[in-house]
Amino acid sequence: MKTERIRKLTESFETAVKQVEEVECWSARDLQELLGYTKWDNFIQVIDKAKIACSNSGQAVEDHFADVGKMVELGSGSQREIEDILLTRYACYLIAQNGDPRKDQIAFAMTYFAVQTRKQEVLEKRLAEWERIRAREKLTLSEKELSGILFEHGVDHHGFARIRSKGDRALFGGTSTEEMKQKMGVSHARALADFLPTITIKAKDFATEITNFNVKKEDLKGEEQIAQEHVKSNKGVRKVLLERGIQPEKLPPEEDAETSEETSWKEKVGKTTALERDPPKRRRAGVQDTTLQRGRTGGDQEKHFACVSGMHCSKTQAKAESSFCLLYGDCFLV
Repeated sequence: MKTERIRKLTESFETAVKQVEEVECWSARDLQELLGYTKWDNFIQVIDKAKIACSNSGQAVEDHFADVGKMVELGSGSQREIEDILLTRYACYLIAQNGDPRKDQIAFAMTYFAVQTRKQEVLEKRLAEWERIRAREKLTLSEKELSGILFEHGVDHHGFARIRSKGDRALFGGTSTEEMKQKMGVSHARALADFLPTITIKAKDFATEITNFNVKKEDLKGEEQIAQEHVKSNKGVRKVLLERGIQPEKLPPEEDAETSEETSWKEKVGKTTALERDPPKRRRAGVQDTTLQRGRTGGDQEKHFACVSGMHCSKTQAKAESSFCLLYGDCFLV
């Protein structure tokens, strides 16, 4: 097919697209002309085949083929309503697949709608990944705040780890953090939240925010009081999830959030330092921008970072002696 022909067809298909409730769709009457069908009766047979294909693929036909009416001008100047169907991009793709392959328009439409559908799928997937990465970062900040509040209220980092573990057990209906890791196939050294679906990450974050608020509001002191509050917060969030038919302990694991974040990060930056282009290290090191935080110790220039866990442990010094962190499992400050 010649380039000029492709250009004209592309313009025709893009001009015909409509926006209905923020969804791209095409009128079947318009698509009939675009695909080179002169008779509606012949074209409706193709549509019927496409509906069968849609059903066989497990999709709801009514979600992609919506019966509507269309007003047309008559020779006398009056108007008459005729049958029409609003078609999604996927519906158009199925129609093209079931059309007459001898037509240039059909060959073009098959490629056009396949490409457009794939673009939409990729876009939706990337947006979902981005939302999950942002949710994971938000949870990290909430837990950092909680660890700082606990320190001010007489709880050390060991107590923080125990409180956090009790919260997980409450959220997951009695299943411990380690048991959830085993169920999801997560390494003991890795953070469970890196493999949780977005809804669960946000649930953990919401419960943590509630705890943060109430600990400060009620001026709770000591591990026992704060642990009770955190368990209560997580049980409350779990109740909401269960009411909506969501059992967080039964949801399947997602892709490693650190892997997704690193992939997204690499697409944004060019040549950077190892720490700058590694978002998990940056997040855990508390680096919020592309400028490394530096300090001076003993006359030698060394890097200093405020650990995002806020655990006030020796690992926040320039040279850490351990690679294990009670909050994250593995520490990137070494």
